[in-house]
Amino acid sequence: MTITYAWRGDFDNAAVNALHTEAFGHDQMPMDWHAQVHRHSLGWVCAREADRLVGFVNVAWDGGVHAFILDTMVTPDLRKTGVGTELVTTAARGARSANCEWLHVDFDEHLRPFYFDACGFRRTDAGLIALR
Repeated sequence: MTITYAWRGDFDNAAVNALHTEAFGHDQMPMDWHAQVHRHSLGWVCAREADRLVGFVNVAWDGGVHAFILDTMVTPDLRKTGVGTELVTTAARGARSANCEWLHVDFDEHLRPFYFDACGFRRTDAGLIALR
């Protein structure tokens, strides 16, 4: 299995929507990922096995020194193989090359080992307000 990773790689909305559905286990939502990432993101990373999109992560930013990991997704059959870790590593490299000073992430409790142990994030104080 050879997986390739591309910072700001080409993708189509149908492939990301299908991957999002598969990764997060919900009904498919027709989202215009292409417009969203081009409008709001510093970059994104696509992981491919041949022509198949097997991973994706969005890197939003504030236009300055803060970048944010959003929507890390890996197809279920390739989880725990290092694909997610390499997505985040490639995202961090892209944010660093854009002169960002900080890469932020928030996540559900069960993903602590992935983000803290595998990806190298450190624990910080943060706040959250649920808006819905």
